[in-house]
Amino acid sequence: MPFLVMTILIELTPGPNMAWLALTSAREGKRSGFAAVAGIALGLTILATASAIGLAELATRSPTLFSLLRYAGVAYLLWLAWKTWAGEDEAISNIISKKALGAWFRHGLLLNLLNPKATVFFITVLPAYISQSAPVGPQTALLSASYVVIATFVHLVIVALAAQAHGWISTGNRARIVRRVFAVLLALIAIWFLKSSA
Repeated sequence: MPFLVMTILIELTPGPNMAWLALTSAREGKRSGFAAVAGIALGLTILATASAIGLAELATRSPTLFSLLRYAGVAYLLWLAWKTWAGEDEAISNIISKKALGAWFRHGLLLNLLNPKATVFFITVLPAYISQSAPVGPQTALLSASYVVIATFVHLVIVALAAQAHGWISTGNRARIVRRVFAVLLALIAIWFLKSSA
C-alpha cells in the first residue's frame, strides 16, 4: 500500500512528461494522446524489465551514459518542437494525422526510453519496497506492473481532460497560432526536462 500511494503522488506531480502529453492531446486530439500513452506504457515496461535484469543500474552508475540519455531526450524534444514550428499547412496535417497514430506511439516510447528519471525510479525508489525475506523477482515484477498500471491510468485521465480543448484549438485561424505556441512550449519542456533530470 505505501508503494501505491507513493506511485500515485509521483505520477500526480507535474513534470515534463505530463506537460508534453497534455499539450499533445490538446493540439492533436485524444486518439493521438492515447497512442502516446500506449508508447509511454511500453517504454515504462521496457525500463522496468531492464532494471529487473540490472541494465538500468549500469546506466545510473555511468555518469557518461546517464548524461547521454539526458541530452538525447532533450534533443528529441527540441526536434519535435522544430517540426511543430515548421509544420505543414493544416490541410496536409489533417490528412497525415489520421495515419500518424503510430508516430505518436513512437514519440511516447522514445521520450520514455530517453528519460533517465524513469530509469532512476526503478533503481532507487522501487528497491526500497522489496522485502529481503521473500523472492525478489516476483516482488519486482508486481511492483513494476503496479507502477505501469497507475502511471498509464493517470496519463489516460490527462489525455481525456486535455483533449477537451482540441475542438476549440483546431478551428478557424487558431490552428496555426496554436501550433507555434505548442512548438515554443515543447522547447520550454525540453529545458525543463534538462533541469529536472540533472
